[in-house]
Amino acid sequence: MRPILLGVASAFFFAFTFVLNKAMEMNGGSWVWSASLRYFFMVPFLVVIVLFRGNLKPILLELRDNAFKWILWSSVGFGIFYSFICFASAYGPGWLVAGTWQLTIISGTLLAPLFMEKVATKDGKIIYARKKIPLNSLSFSFLIIIGIAFMQIEFAISLSPSQALLCLIPILIASFAYPLGNRKMMEVSSGRFDVFQRVLGMTIASLPFWIILSVYGWMTAGAPSAMQVYQSGIVAVFSGVVATILFFAATDLAKDNMQKLGAVEATQSFEVLFALIGEMVFLSAGLPSTVSLLGIGIVIIGMVLHSIFSRNLKKLGLAKSA
Repeated sequence: MRPILLGVASAFFFAFTFVLNKAMEMNGGSWVWSASLRYFFMVPFLVVIVLFRGNLKPILLELRDNAFKWILWSSVGFGIFYSFICFASAYGPGWLVAGTWQLTIISGTLLAPLFMEKVATKDGKIIYARKKIPLNSLSFSFLIIIGIAFMQIEFAISLSPSQALLCLIPILIASFAYPLGNRKMMEVSSGRFDVFQRVLGMTIASLPFWIILSVYGWMTAGAPSAMQVYQSGIVAVFSGVVATILFFAATDLAKDNMQKLGAVEATQSFEVLFALIGEMVFLSAGLPSTVSLLGIGIVIIGMVLHSIFSRNLKKLGLAKSA
């Protein structure tokens, strides 16, 4: 029960990203600052955590010796991912962004052929082969797509198709960028660093991306307001630090039980509900239409079934992780 509670708590804190990004946009804040300030604020918090754990020096040496790959894939996994999420928040409500973001489950699975894995041949030799897309684990992904379609169609009807696309397309790109960047960094780091070291390394390595984006923001929108700086700091702490720690603590507790691990991953579907409730409470947003609520429900059901079914397949050896 404890891993599930930690997973739900992490979803709660992750939801602050979508609510506060929308709040900053409603107050006239540029999406550029919403994106870049979060990562600027994350650096000192993560440095303190990694320093406290006594393993700061190895990741700093790694960044010095292998800077290009870290900067490249961190810019994809953190830079492109989060800047596009913030851009989408300027065109759609937080609950819609949170719901559509669940596409990353499907996107991550489709990226499997880009990565290699060790495979034992019949004669006992070990070779490297490209991973295959686990089609069985995609069975429930169509539910997620249907649910997102319900939400997006209702949103497109209430506004304009162009605005709906400006919300959908950036999230679609972000849904591929996040798993691609993170998995490439796992290949580069080769298991030599724990999650906190890797997140700190990727945050530092993505700073050139955020500095360039900030220059653009300064030239086009001016300096961020004090309120936007404050809200970005909250996102950095709640989503970038607290939620991440809670989620990895939950997965660590459940790592030896595939069913529990699938259930923990499924708790992230609560981000949509928490984002919806947060917007209604703090931003005075109205309740979405019946069609959109139906879409939210379908997405949550699809995520839960996808996570649990995928873990069961891995337990049985019928599917390989993407």
